[in-house]
This record gives sequence, structure tokens and C-alpha cells, in this order.
Amino acid sequence: MSEFVLVAGARLGAWAWDEVVVELRAAGHEVHPLTLSGLAERRGEPAGQQTHVRDIVEEVERLDLRDVVLVGHSYAGIPVGQAAEQIGERLRRVVFVDASVPADGKSFLWGWDSAGVEASIAENGGFWPTASAAHFSGQGLSDEQIARIVSGSTPHPGASLTEPAVLRGSVGDLPATYIKCLLDDPEPSEDVVELLKGERWELVELDTGHWPMFSRPRELAAVLHRAAGGVGPA
Repeated sequence: MSEFVLVAGARLGAWAWDEVVVELRAAGHEVHPLTLSGLAERRGEPAGQQTHVRDIVEEVERLDLRDVVLVGHSYAGIPVGQAAEQIGERLRRVVFVDASVPADGKSFLWGWDSAGVEASIAENGGFWPTASAAHFSGQGLSDEQIARIVSGSTPHPGASLTEPAVLRGSVGDLPATYIKCLLDDPEPSEDVVELLKGERWELVELDTGHWPMFSRPRELAAVLHRAAGGVGPA
């Protein structure tokens, strides 16, 4: 079985994967949910995007993991994609969960109308503030699930959103699964569509919103299990 390293998106920590971890471990996998610098129990630590890349690479090396499936949700697709390139032969597969994907020299905010986000970061001591419950509506989440996300979220280190990615090659060369959550947007972004034309990328769709680790943890775990080459239920 595989070694999973799970990294949640902006404002979230390792805790976001709790229900998915249970399912993957029941299927026999080793699972390592990771909190990035500046978030959750590491709240307040200054961190740029390359800090987050190092967080992931160093966790893989510290635990001497092999046959690694790196999983990045939302923002975390940016550092996870870079880390996947850096861990070399340790990598089995990278999975992007409704995620942004890195492009060399471009930030997470590339392509956004980012002035509002950058102003918010500047006004909040270099951190992107947490979102209200309304931000999570229409995403297949119960009121209880939304309350859990809101209460557990912490401000996100702003530099990680504005710093550019650094890639040696193309993420299209990585063995990858892209999970598209259909309630968020039925179509992948243009850059993902191009990557999916390559032989090493596959697309999986989930009929849920942008936070499937909360709304559909069992189904998400099953997709991750299959992406790692598993057979039977996760």
C-alpha cells in the first residue's frame, strides 16, 4: 500500500483530513496529514510559498517515505505540485483535489482579479483572513460541516499566495490525478484542461463541492485509494 501525504487548502490544517484518514488507514495505507507553516497549530508563523514546498519535501524525507502519493487540495496544489517534482523517485502519484496547479514564475493569485485579496492581506498583518459561513454555501456542505470549517480555519500566510512557483520542468510530466468537484465549477480551468491532454494525467469527477474531505470523505478516500493503484473499497 501507499504512503499518503495530505495537504489541505488555504486556511486549513491537517485536521481537515480526519475523516479521510480513517478511511485510507482502514484500506491499509499509511497516511500523513500535514499542517503547513503558519496555519492551524502552526498559526502565526511567517511563511512564503517556498516555505510550504519545503514543509512537504522535508516531511517526506524526515519520515523516509517511499511510494508516496502527494495530495493537494485547492491552494495546496501549488506547493504539492512543486514538491512532487522535488521528491523524485519517492513519488508514486500526485493528486490535485479541485486544486490550483503550479506554473513556473506564476503565483496562486495569477489570473485572479487579485487587488482585493492583496489589499486584504496588507490590512491584516500579512495574512489572508478567514472566510464567513456564507463563503461555503452551495457546496454540498451541511450547516454542521460549515461550522466546523469556519471554527477551525485560521488566517493564511499572504506571501504563500503572492510568491511565484519554481519548477524545473512541467507538472504535465508527473503521474497525476485531477479531481474536479462539480458543484464548485463543472469544468476544470484552462491550464488543467491542457494538462489533462497529456498521457500521464487523468480526470476524476466528484458530484460535490470544493471541500470534499468534509462533504464526501468516503467517496474522496475511495478515489485516492484507486489513484494509488488500490483495488476494492477504500
